[in-house]
Amino acid sequence: MADVSRKIDAQPAAEEDAAPALLPRRPRRRTRRGWLLLPVLIAIGAAGWYGWNQYKGETTVASVVTETPVRGTIENSVTASGLLSPVKDVDVGAQVSGQLKSLKVEIGDTVRQGQLIAEMDSASIETQIEIAEAELANLEAQMLDKKAQVVLGAANLTRQQNLVASNGAAQSALDEAVANLATAEANVAALEAQIRKQEATLKDARISLGYTKIYAPMAGTIVETSAKEGQTLNANQSTPTIVTVADLSTMTVEAEVSEADVGKLRVGMDAYFTLLGQPGKHYEGKLRQIKPTPSTENNVVLYYALFDVPNPEGTLMMNMTAQVFFVQARAEDVLTVPVAAVHTGSDGKSSEVTVVTGSGAQETRVVETGVKSRVRVEIKSGLEENDRVVVGAGSGDGGTKNRSANRRGMGGMPPPMF
Repeated sequence: MADVSRKIDAQPAAEEDAAPALLPRRPRRRTRRGWLLLPVLIAIGAAGWYGWNQYKGETTVASVVTETPVRGTIENSVTASGLLSPVKDVDVGAQVSGQLKSLKVEIGDTVRQGQLIAEMDSASIETQIEIAEAELANLEAQMLDKKAQVVLGAANLTRQQNLVASNGAAQSALDEAVANLATAEANVAALEAQIRKQEATLKDARISLGYTKIYAPMAGTIVETSAKEGQTLNANQSTPTIVTVADLSTMTVEAEVSEADVGKLRVGMDAYFTLLGQPGKHYEGKLRQIKPTPSTENNVVLYYALFDVPNPEGTLMMNMTAQVFFVQARAEDVLTVPVAAVHTGSDGKSSEVTVVTGSGAQETRVVETGVKSRVRVEIKSGLEENDRVVVGAGSGDGGTKNRSANRRGMGGMPPPMF
């Protein structure tokens, strides 16, 4: 029994002796685990702080959209579309009927005033002239006979007057002599009228002969030919056009202006246009005329406004499409801001803008505006070039776009996760 009790007593003692050996090991495991978790917690905290600052900064930027004033040229203008045409053009036609014998020019040729450009067949008219000349000669021969009859009648009348005075002839003989002289003189007058008529006929035939040679009525360029050599032209009903001569040294812009804008135009105001193939080049002129009669297309009333531009190099061609601007007001080298940045003040008269200061605060400033276009406004006073002007409020989409831009700016990296 004593041995058993010693064994029993010895077991707790062994456990007690083993306990102190095990206690130091468990604290060492907890300490190692804590050191391992500490860097992870620090990294998570840092990532959360960085992400929160980024999100907060982006929210502040996205809350408003700002823009600094831009210095440049601004204008208020009426826009329209138009076509180019020569300042002057003439349809040259045939004034006599017949066959076009020769055409001496082609499209694109430059001609001077009075230059021969076409010729009609003149054989028929030359025959008419010969007939008229022969008829006139016949009438002039008859005139000699008629005038001789007048001389004879006058002499007979004188003789009968003397005989009657001396009672050598009856009064009836004198009366007959008077009648014969009057008849002879009437015949002469009638023949003179016929001669004048025939002279006019001959003159007309000679004029027609001149019309068989067609000359350029002005200096210019042949822009169209409407007839060919050998073609028979009939000038009895209407004058057939052979060629069209145009003065291309100056071009006219014929702009179509809507009835809503035509009231803004004034004769003499500045105007310019651009071409589809030359968008950066301006051709300038002054409004010359507003045609009073409009045209109606698809129930839209359009008025035609015309102005001229020089074309010394010949770069402007007929029927080119022009984008036209009629300038109502213009200012150069001035500060401008978007129209959306300017709003009416509380008094209903002044103009105000909202500016973001260097500290991020917003303040309202009264400004003096000038020329206003459809998208920008001139600022005469109240702003500096470096001011940040509020042009609109940010949105959720806008904030997302800003954050996307920030990500692109950081090399496309995704935002930190926290």
